[in-house]
Amino acid sequence: MKAPTLIWLVLSLSTGVHADVYVMTASDGSITLTNIPAKGKRYTLLRREPKVVTPQGARIDHVLAPLPSLKGRPFAALITQVAQEQKLPENLLHGIISAESSYNPSALSPKGAIGLMQLMPDTAKELGVDDAWDPLSNIRGGARYVKRLMKMFDNDLSLVLAAYNAGPGAVRTRGDIIPPFPETQQYVAKVTEHYRQLQAMVH
Repeated sequence: MKAPTLIWLVLSLSTGVHADVYVMTASDGSITLTNIPAKGKRYTLLRREPKVVTPQGARIDHVLAPLPSLKGRPFAALITQVAQEQKLPENLLHGIISAESSYNPSALSPKGAIGLMQLMPDTAKELGVDDAWDPLSNIRGGARYVKRLMKMFDNDLSLVLAAYNAGPGAVRTRGDIIPPFPETQQYVAKVTEHYRQLQAMVH
């Protein structure tokens, strides 16, 4: 990653984000930015934010009650419903949906990803989604996938988002770091910023 790109990502993570920012450079030159450094790996603290009180042991804040600041957003009622079903923070789902489809239920990517949470057809089928174009079904499928990734990556928000964007294999095969893909690194920064901004509204 070139230095200007790294600086841009740090600035993105620093604006409205209530989390420490760490960086690690691998032997192949790839750079990892994360809010939760993995144990046993050499990370350098780039930026420290004031501590935000969260439930003990939580890495992704589980705010399950409906958030007043989200009620006017598209599909807010459906997102709240699914977030409570899956025990996920609804502002995280809002962040993903905003980045994936800009709340467009008819969104179709060049690679064939469908709907609000941009589910690939095979992934949607595996998750039990009968109609990926249906907003509620799409959000449910995407939320199930997020939940699976949270278990896989020990609730590390950066890795969960990287895996959602690039696939869990791209993260696992690199030793659980954010892959050195500009699209993925920008995606992680964008969703993290959105999520933390919303989270700050309820603290």
